Amino acid sequence: MELTKYLRKSITKVLTVSTLCSALIVTPSTAFAETKSEFRLAWTIYVGWMPWDYGATSGIVKKWADKYDIKIDIVQINDYVESINQYTAGQFDATVMTNMDALTIPAASGVDSTSLIIGDFSNGNDAVVLKGTDNLADIKGQNVNLVELSVSHYLLTRALQTVSLTERDVRVVNTSDADLVAAFTTDDVTAVTTWNPLLSEITAMPDTNKVFDSSQIPGEIIDLLVVNSDVLADNPKLGKALTGAWYEIMQTMQGDDAKATMARSAMADASGTDLAGYDAQLASTKMFYDAKDAVEFNNSPALLSTMDKVAEFSFEHGLLGEGAADAKFIGIETPTGVYGDKSNIKLRFDPSFMQMAIDNKL
Repeated sequence: MELTKYLRKSITKVLTVSTLCSALIVTPSTAFAETKSEFRLAWTIYVGWMPWDYGATSGIVKKWADKYDIKIDIVQINDYVESINQYTAGQFDATVMTNMDALTIPAASGVDSTSLIIGDFSNGNDAVVLKGTDNLADIKGQNVNLVELSVSHYLLTRALQTVSLTERDVRVVNTSDADLVAAFTTDDVTAVTTWNPLLSEITAMPDTNKVFDSSQIPGEIIDLLVVNSDVLADNPKLGKALTGAWYEIMQTMQGDDAKATMARSAMADASGTDLAGYDAQLASTKMFYDAKDAVEFNNSPALLSTMDKVAEFSFEHGLLGEGAADAKFIGIETPTGVYGDKSNIKLRFDPSFMQMAIDNKL
């Protein structure tokens, strides 16, 4: 399979806050606040983000953009990290990313960003796998191969906590997502943390055991559509068009009728798998097909608690920048309160556009 199929969550050390800040200085920004009529959204291949490709090819996004007399260009980027880097530098008005990456890249680089749509959370798509044992506690003393500083790294720390271990009890081995499957076939590699579709390939190997997965920390690895807050404030039509298009796509792809099957088949083909493979990935993804469910999740106090955990992990691993004195350096605004510095809010979970979908006001 192509490397691009695995790039949803690969955050590497080269993409530090200082690197991104330099990009912001030297790269002209097209996403600064102003009223405008043309916008760009970047997306990368992942089960929960394939609907954007379908929305573009089916004409659904254009339909909603035309309704508000705007143009939305949906652009595929082959590297997930680079898509966020370009968004942070102002080359895109919106892009898809996880909640952790929204904090550690644009927010940590000073770009005020809004989670416009909560699309899903990983509900088994990410896991810790061991050879020769089904006991997570046996991971103690082992090398664990994973993409360092990614959500796989975060998942590992959460898994270790459940058996009273810490990162000091294992040795993290930074391994490219392109190399993980091959590495696990060798005798030297006995533990990995990764995500689908890599996870499915690894767990199909003999003598392997999935000992912890993201369904055990539901709602912590969240997939978002993020929009530059200033752009959104000056151009609410963009938020309305994107939200309207998203929930039309969600309605279209559900079920087993011909239209839904055709839509998911198109998404499967674009992501390099077949319908059965794509549906299997959807099965371990908690998709918020209904705006009501997404808003309920967005408004839950659990979201604030999750971002507390994410911020602590990010600070401990140096992902909030050299100027961060503690995990609360960056303010994260949710409907139930603000985590961190209220005078430095750079990440906002705003349910207002999803609520418009519920109220039929789009």
